[in-house]
Amino acid sequence: MTVLVTGGAGYIGGHMVLALLDAGEKAVVLDDLSTGFRSAVRPPAKLIVGDFGDMALVETILREHEIDAIAHFAAKIVVPESVADPLRYYLNNTAKSRNLLECAVRHKIKHFIFSSTAAVYGEPEVNPVSETAALAPINPYGRSKLMTEWMLQDASHAHGLDYVILRYFNVAGADPKGRLGQSTPQATHLIKIAVQAALGFRPGLDVFGADYPTRDGTCIRDYIQVTDLVAAHLMALDYLRKGGESLICNCGYGTGFSVFEVIDVVKQVSGVDFNVRISGRRAGDPASLVAGAERIKSVLGWAPKYDDLPAIAGQALDWERHLHNKSKAESVLVRNSAAR
Repeated sequence: MTVLVTGGAGYIGGHMVLALLDAGEKAVVLDDLSTGFRSAVRPPAKLIVGDFGDMALVETILREHEIDAIAHFAAKIVVPESVADPLRYYLNNTAKSRNLLECAVRHKIKHFIFSSTAAVYGEPEVNPVSETAALAPINPYGRSKLMTEWMLQDASHAHGLDYVILRYFNVAGADPKGRLGQSTPQATHLIKIAVQAALGFRPGLDVFGADYPTRDGTCIRDYIQVTDLVAAHLMALDYLRKGGESLICNCGYGTGFSVFEVIDVVKQVSGVDFNVRISGRRAGDPASLVAGAERIKSVLGWAPKYDDLPAIAGQALDWERHLHNKSKAESVLVRNSAAR
């Protein structure tokens, strides 16, 4: 059987495709390439360029490729952008996911893995936050994801669509084998921005708020390495195929680092003391989000292998150098071709 991976040409979805192929699974990727890259989809995975909300296209894929499971990564993910343009987020993350779910139900897909977010918790009263904590998202991104969680749960009750919802904390790093990393030029991930500043690709880094009620005034987040994260997805798929009941799990390490602490780690790993500017708070940013990860360990048997922030920063640094060198080589080829 085959796994349909929506958003499989992107950062996390692309790592999922690599993990599926490494495990001997078949994968079909559906991605509109708005933020993804063709090069992220390695053979023999098949890339279909299109919109995951296009029901006719999705139904054709489900019918023609013997899909038995869907791993749904495709989404808009930038919190400040969601505050500025909420309807775009409700269209992409919620309305289109509803279409995808209808297709899954029509074609009797039994297993659905959903890429959700810790943003569904909003400002938790206690950190680390457990899956049973109150759900009170404070931005449209988190609300758009929570709505999809609700739709998936309701579809499961009505139609027998088994699911695992994985609530991500902050994803970082790159494939340890150097095959893939965060490639979006304007990505808003803190570690990516910091390594770009360290390499001189940015004039510096802005810290959005240093007056939060945290140990140093900056936001605290739980940074999970991307390969560890996709390993949880493979375990979730195996769990469902073996008859496991629908499940919601946090994906994080249970350790929080402040923005200043992350910056210091990147400076140490890179050996560069880049410029840091303090700016005002961004709308929709909670002060602290740290994962309670007991459930994913006890139920899925997940055990992280890459829980090391300096190593994660080093992976991101190496990948950013790779992207820069690749871009330079491609520019030389273009100039040489034009000169002929």
